[in-house]
Amino acid sequence: MSNIRLYFPKSLSINLLDNLDKSQSHYLSKVMRIKEKEVFSLFNSSGEWEAKILNISKSFVEFKITKQLRQKENFKELWLAFSPIKSNYFNFMIQKATELGITKFLPIIFDRTIVRKINKERLKKVVIEAAEQSNRIQVPNIEDSQNLKDFLDKCDVDLIFTDLNSNNNKVDVKKLTSKPTCIVVGPEGDFSESERDEILSYKGVQAIKINENILRSETAVISAISIINYSIN
Repeated sequence: MSNIRLYFPKSLSINLLDNLDKSQSHYLSKVMRIKEKEVFSLFNSSGEWEAKILNISKSFVEFKITKQLRQKENFKELWLAFSPIKSNYFNFMIQKATELGITKFLPIIFDRTIVRKINKERLKKVVIEAAEQSNRIQVPNIEDSQNLKDFLDKCDVDLIFTDLNSNNNKVDVKKLTSKPTCIVVGPEGDFSESERDEILSYKGVQAIKINENILRSETAVISAISIINYSIN
């Protein structure tokens, strides 16, 4: 079987007949040079499925689902609350966080956030490509930007606060519940004192110091996710 994996947002089931969109059709036929009767895989939150190519036209690839390859994933919800950063580093951060298992992205506009607008459509493309490449089934959700107060008021999570001022460097897994685990990573200029106080007042928050050095935002995200994954798995 081909190792080509594509995200398909519509419902998937045995014997389904459908077409890929123009972009995916072009990718399969012109870039990957896949031929009629060859197979590839399609996935979404319902699982992963084998698809056989029935017809390649000028604009579309028609396929038929032949069997299910993997069931829906059972996974621990791992969220990332973060400050948007400059574009090139931003794409890299979102890509690597997707590869490492983040299930939801929550952009937060902190006091010292520099980039205050995000392009959700562009970020969706980044997470889909990262999910395709990393063999994930679930594609992470991307929430709208919000301020810290709204985030803390609305969320019901086990909060992991990456705090440079903390003396703790380990996650206490015994304090984690069945709620989603959410990592909070600050902006390039760090959290303000009032923000630090707000986060530390959140019920059940754990503050951890992920490194003695001051890390770039994208490095801090990768480090924090790796530490949490190691702790909970």
